[in-house]
Amino acid sequence: MDSMFFAYLAAMALVTYGIRMIPFTLMRSKIKSPFVKSFLFYVPYSVLGAMTFPYIFYSTGDAVTSAIGAAVAFVLAYFRCSLIVVAVCACAAAFAAGFVL
Repeated sequence: MDSMFFAYLAAMALVTYGIRMIPFTLMRSKIKSPFVKSFLFYVPYSVLGAMTFPYIFYSTGDAVTSAIGAAVAFVLAYFRCSLIVVAVCACAAAFAAGFVL
């Protein structure tokens, strides 16, 4: 499992670095297209989310407790709580659900 994590981490780092550095090395003029700017801005976040989200449901060993933690995280993120509050409360909810279930 750890080797897969490091493979995902390396892939994310390469994609993030590549997307950010390719425009600097290939293009000498300023990028004016709003589409290209937004694409280059959001790709690293999309890749990170796509690689992280599936692992949420395998993190506790039980899909139900993981789903409860994810639901708590989604609700708190919707209400714009800080990242640390979302992470701590989601972990606490999954931990508490593990005791109840």
